Amino acid sequence: MNRRAFISMLGGAVPAWPLAARAQQSAIPVIGFLSSRSSHEAGYVVAAFHQGLRETGYITGQNVATEYRWAEGQYDRLPALADDLIKRHVAAIAATGATAATLAAKAATSTIPIIFSMGDDPVRLGIVSSFNRPVGIATGVYNFVSAMEAKRLEMLSELVPAATSITVLLNPSNPFSNIQLEDIQVAGRTFGQQIRVVSASSEADIHAAFAGFVQLRPGALLVGADPFFNSRREQLVTLAIHYRIPAIYELREFAVAGGLMSYGTSLDEIYRQVGIYTGRVLAGARPADLPVVQPTKFELVINLKTAKALGIEVPPTLLARADEVIE
Repeated sequence: MNRRAFISMLGGAVPAWPLAARAQQSAIPVIGFLSSRSSHEAGYVVAAFHQGLRETGYITGQNVATEYRWAEGQYDRLPALADDLIKRHVAAIAATGATAATLAAKAATSTIPIIFSMGDDPVRLGIVSSFNRPVGIATGVYNFVSAMEAKRLEMLSELVPAATSITVLLNPSNPFSNIQLEDIQVAGRTFGQQIRVVSASSEADIHAAFAGFVQLRPGALLVGADPFFNSRREQLVTLAIHYRIPAIYELREFAVAGGLMSYGTSLDEIYRQVGIYTGRVLAGARPADLPVVQPTKFELVINLKTAKALGIEVPPTLLARADEVIE
């Protein structure tokens, strides 16, 4: 299936209500898929979600339907999108892309099961009571996105040891960017790095931030974990190479697109697990009885082609730890 056809399948060009009407008429359950991401770049994770559903016996168009709601990186849209899904009488909500999606879903309902993927600690935020026994209507995957910022800073310091200052790109529209910043600042003090923060919450902001780097002259760049930045990965990678700035990102997809280095969890596996849990809930399982999944594998990907273009010699110790090297 080509990309255009797949996006059409997601419902990006078709009004949402006919799908729900057809699903109700045929008595098949409807899943609400709530995401802070953009539909145009999320095809691969949606495919992983449906793979998880298939593993539990649910196939879209046959015995389950899906209503998609995309915030397009605008987190303030999530509450209204969640409310709309509730009005559609969905059987479950897959809240993905950012912690804000989970919070919006949880604020919208006290009865509909929520299966989340989120980068912030769901216990600390009160989404679940514990990892082993969530209690309530929500469970899912905690992917450690925010918690890994310090580790990414450590690896960036190892890659560019001469850098005395590291610039961090954060999205101020993300309600949890302050938590990211706190973790990064603590790590910066540990590694003796001066941390400078630059904000961006739109395509124009990103261009302006990199243009400003000409004067700022950062030794290296840490692109904060954020679904909006994920949707702009081509732009971020291209600008980092153009301005010759060594950068680290959260996802493998950045390195595949030409980014220098990434460290984080596998989005494919996360969304597949969300699909599995959603299928189990549709089959009758209670979220309270499904432990929150915590990934145990984190991928370090290094793009040697980009390193050579930037004139960076990757330390052998770092290279040896890489799960994937792109040449």
